[in-house]
Amino acid sequence: MKASGRTTIAILVILLLTLPLLAACSSGDDEEPSPTTQPTAQPTEPPPEDVTFTIGNLTDMTGVSASAQAVINASLDDLIRYFNTENLIPGMKLEVVAYDGQFNPAKDIPGYEWLREKGSDLIITAVTSTPVTLQPRVNKDEILLFSLSGNLETLVPPGYVFTPTSLPEHEGLTLLKWIAGNDWDYQTKGPARIGGAAWAEPNAQSFMGMAEAYAKTYPDQFEWVGSYLAPVGTFTWGPEAKALEDCDYVFTPNPMTTFVKEYRTAGYTGKFMGNGPHVALLKLVDDANLWDEIDGMLFVTPSRWWGEDGELVDLREQLLYENHPDDAETIKRMGGAYNALDNFYIVLDIIRVASENVGPTNVDSQALYEAAHTYSITTDGVERYSFTETKRYACNYYGIYEASRDLQDLYRTDPAWHYHVTEP
Repeated sequence: MKASGRTTIAILVILLLTLPLLAACSSGDDEEPSPTTQPTAQPTEPPPEDVTFTIGNLTDMTGVSASAQAVINASLDDLIRYFNTENLIPGMKLEVVAYDGQFNPAKDIPGYEWLREKGSDLIITAVTSTPVTLQPRVNKDEILLFSLSGNLETLVPPGYVFTPTSLPEHEGLTLLKWIAGNDWDYQTKGPARIGGAAWAEPNAQSFMGMAEAYAKTYPDQFEWVGSYLAPVGTFTWGPEAKALEDCDYVFTPNPMTTFVKEYRTAGYTGKFMGNGPHVALLKLVDDANLWDEIDGMLFVTPSRWWGEDGELVDLREQLLYENHPDDAETIKRMGGAYNALDNFYIVLDIIRVASENVGPTNVDSQALYEAAHTYSITTDGVERYSFTETKRYACNYYGIYEASRDLQDLYRTDPAWHYHVTEP
């Protein structure tokens, strides 16, 4: 049985091998065999090259805010690298070109023109004067400007200036409302005396302007002492500190270090207040060893602080340690400058939406505008950021943080997100 089985298999193999020969001879001896037709390969077109999208960054590399701006710029570079590596915008690669405006408003327009000449498809800036200077120009040219330091003056009427972060007006209103409800017992103590000193620049002026409006709207809660403004670059604050000596709450200049030293050395005890730009320059507090002096200082900011849990802060910490493993702890000690990554995420995500809407080769100012004014993002269970037809600021919610001399850091003094206050 075994031999018979092997014989049968051998016969089948021989038959299978001879089938092609039988087929070739079946048409007769006189016919030429048909030539074998080889399939022709269709030429394949190479995939199209990615479109390059250029972001123009009007920044400060050598002026008074250069140390913070360097970290802000690093966060932008890291996020662009992440978007490109992960191919989050298929068919498009992002790049950035930067101009050093030196924190000098006179360089805003030359810087804008230089960035346009370099092919910038939109402009970003974290310099406080720039959106004020450039608003008429970008509205005329229909070029989107995303400002990380905006104010309402540049956003009304709604045009091509967008602010993907907080507004100082809303920071001031939201913080004062929180103080009245959580930090100062005005029903027992009477109204809190409040005032501030700062450089004469748009962010500080807007914050204090709305804080004053809130105080005058609610005289049972606050008494407004005054706003004391000095030229940009002032670093001695004796007269301003004296004017605010009896305040319960004081909005400080930024950088705050020399004012804080003079105010505390004079024996004044008011609790300090600050907003986003103050958070960005906390490294100066470290350098001057002023945590005792600012203990209890209140900060209002839309970004989660280091060590908290959340979608954007988790990505921020991931990219910080991936790209700057040796400097990550130092950068965190510099304060909130790297937090700008949260805001840049909104800008890059708007570019992604525009590319999805019209295709990467068709993304122009109109496509970006359409994507921007309908954009929203929900994180941590709330719609943290959004734009509309009439709303050019993105931030909807704020957190309240406090400085601690024991931690030598900020901590979240209230776990809630506070919806932005827009009117006194």
